[in-house]
Amino acid sequence: MSALAAEAPAWRYRAACLESPQPVEEKEPLTTHEREDAELLSALRGGDESAFTELVRRYHGPLVHLARSFGAGEAVAEEIVQETWLGALRGLDRFEQRSSLKTWLFGILKNQARARARRERRTVPFSAFAGGEGSDGPTVAAERFQGDGDNWPDHWATPPRPWEDPHRRLASLEAREQLRSAIAALPERQRAVVTLRDVEGLDAAEVCELLELSEGNQRVLLHRGRAAMRSTLEGLIDA
Repeated sequence: MSALAAEAPAWRYRAACLESPQPVEEKEPLTTHEREDAELLSALRGGDESAFTELVRRYHGPLVHLARSFGAGEAVAEEIVQETWLGALRGLDRFEQRSSLKTWLFGILKNQARARARRERRTVPFSAFAGGEGSDGPTVAAERFQGDGDNWPDHWATPPRPWEDPHRRLASLEAREQLRSAIAALPERQRAVVTLRDVEGLDAAEVCELLELSEGNQRVLLHRGRAAMRSTLEGLIDA
């Protein structure tokens, strides 16, 4: 047997390895909610009207909340959401499921809200999010910290109380309404980020993409929104 023939099996093996595709990075398994959404989406594409009814039941409320966070009043928010559902039905075949169904719907709503704002000539460009609202001001009031003449300058003078068992304590204070009021009182940009992150459960990357924010700006808006909410709710929790 020639030396070339003897090397042939090893050569073929190496060539096969070079030609074979690289292993595809495994995706995280779908959550139960995402799996159910995928099943509803498949059923809706198959003409099942009950699947659409279930999607509306799941997402109409969150879509209204998001429209409100963009500055729309209640009646206008409902109209924007109706336009969002129509847009979703028209674009159903183009949805490639690269994002979650929720994120896709939120993206449609954002575009509808923009279009509505342009029609009413009151648009605030989403690029304005980049500046961060109140980015030059303090997150927490200065009087909450010790001054230069105190024993521990810049340390807490009156530290915030831990929120022990917040569900139980807030339940007696009608927590849901208080939280809604606190979120509604936030500046528009903070309200949108807090709504998406803390109410709807989107991750930072999804919010950055949806609102066209840098990672740093998203983090600042979220931190300031959460701090403002804590200041609002702190007195109720201490009561």
